[in-house]
Amino acid sequence: MASNQLNDTTAVHPGFTPEAMVRDIVLQFPKAADYFKAQRIDFCCGGAKPLAEAATEKGLDAEAMAQELNQLRQQHPVLEEDTAWNDASPEELVDYIVNKHHRYLREELPLISQNVTKVFRVHGEDSPHLGEMHRLFNTLREELLQHTAKEEESEFPKMLAYSRNPSQEGLDELRGLLQGLEEEHDGAGEILRELRRVTNDYTPPAHACTTYRLTYARLEELEAMTFEHVHLENNILFLRYQ
Repeated sequence: MASNQLNDTTAVHPGFTPEAMVRDIVLQFPKAADYFKAQRIDFCCGGAKPLAEAATEKGLDAEAMAQELNQLRQQHPVLEEDTAWNDASPEELVDYIVNKHHRYLREELPLISQNVTKVFRVHGEDSPHLGEMHRLFNTLREELLQHTAKEEESEFPKMLAYSRNPSQEGLDELRGLLQGLEEEHDGAGEILRELRRVTNDYTPPAHACTTYRLTYARLEELEAMTFEHVHLENNILFLRYQ
């Protein structure tokens, strides 16, 4: 990871305002990601908008949210390692994304699939929403695996080649590729929102068995990991090529 950190102005932060971009708040104060998740505010795919706009979309008070975020920042000081990825090189970011997030998907998606399928087969007749959960998850799984394979085989190597030998032609090509990747991120984000909706915010019914509860927990973990994954790409890595 890069040893150089954000400049000293982040040590004495003037305070977040409703005009601050959602993604910038998370970049400067990573714990804000947990806050935005609780408020159902998208900080990765939809992070390129002011807090005021994001709050209005959810019927929330932007001024109150800014105040809460500033209070959280006072209670949870930002450590240097929390923001180190902001200044990491493209090579470091790609290595981290592949070895953490792509590896997670390759290892976990087949296991989550087993859980989702078992719960659907056992409980689907009495709980029709599980059929929708099963369909959505399988669509997401295929899209994520295709997306990550394409990144590793094509897009990431092109990004790193451009970083080593920049050219206008290479930059133009990359910008087209990145637009496609961001659209795929948006598609995954929409599926995750639908999964959260059909599972009632991953709240299992009172009669749910252990596998049922575990399935919901693993799906919610997948959502959190995907948000972090997309945040690193959309809001840090891809901006290297804007």
